[in-house]
Amino acid sequence: MKIKPQALYLSHGGGPLPLLGDEGHTQMIACLQKITAKIKKPSSIIIVSAHWEENLPTITSGANPALIYDYYGFPEESYNISYPCPGEPLLADKIHNLLENANIASKLDDQRGFDHGMFVPLKIMYPNADIPCVQLSLVNHLDPAEHIKIGQTLRDLDHENTLLIGSGLSFHNMGSFFAPDTSELKTMNESFEQWLLNCCSIPDIDEEERVQKLIQWEKAPFARFCHPTEEHLMPLHVCYGLAGTRCTESFELRILNKKTSMYYWAA
Repeated sequence: MKIKPQALYLSHGGGPLPLLGDEGHTQMIACLQKITAKIKKPSSIIIVSAHWEENLPTITSGANPALIYDYYGFPEESYNISYPCPGEPLLADKIHNLLENANIASKLDDQRGFDHGMFVPLKIMYPNADIPCVQLSLVNHLDPAEHIKIGQTLRDLDHENTLLIGSGLSFHNMGSFFAPDTSELKTMNESFEQWLLNCCSIPDIDEEERVQKLIQWEKAPFARFCHPTEEHLMPLHVCYGLAGTRCTESFELRILNKKTSMYYWAA
C-alpha cells in the first residue's frame, strides 16, 4: 500500500543569515532541529522553494545539482556554503509523470541547481547532506488553487518515505523586519499569524472550508501587509494540497523579531 509523503511548511529566514550565526534566527534553528528530532528521517526530499518560479511546474532532474547563491550583499563565506546532497532523477520523473497524468503540464530541468530556500534549512536539519533531493518550482501566476492542486497530485507518489518541504516564510514583509517594532506592526503581524495558525490547525472546520480559506487568503487580517507578494506563502498551499487535512503539529516562533510559524503533516 502506498503511503503519501509527510509534509512540512517551514519558514526559512533571511537569506544565508541562519548559517552565519545571526541572533535573529536562533529560534528558527532551534525549531528546525526540534522538528528533525521528532519526525522520521526521510529517504528522499522534495523541496518547493519560494525562490523558484517558472511558467510551468518544473522539477530538477540532475544527478548532482550545484548550489545557487541567490542573494547578494552578504559576507564572502556565504558564497562558499556547501551542501553536496545528490539529486534523484527517478523521483523527478515520477513527479513529472504524476503532474502530466493530472493534466498539469510540467517539465524537467537537468541543469538547474538548488537555491537557498533549499540548502539553508536543510543544512540545519540534515547537515550530512546524505538525503537525495529534488526541487519543484512554483508556477509564476502564483494561483493558490493551482498550487493546492499540485500538492494533491503528489498524494499518489509511489516513492517510499518521502518528505515534501514547502520552504517559505509565514511573514514576508521584508521592509518591516528592519523597521521600528511598533504596536501597529506587531498587531498586523500577529493577527495574520493567528489566522494562519487557525486555518491550518483547528479541527472544527471541514476541509472544503479550509481549502476556501487558503484560496482566499488575501481576505485574512492584514494579509497583503504580511505578504506584499505571495511566493513565500504558496509552498504552504502545496503542502496542504498533499495532506488534505489540518496539520499534525504547528510551531510558533520569532524570526528577526517577527512572529512566524511552521506546520507539519505526518504521512
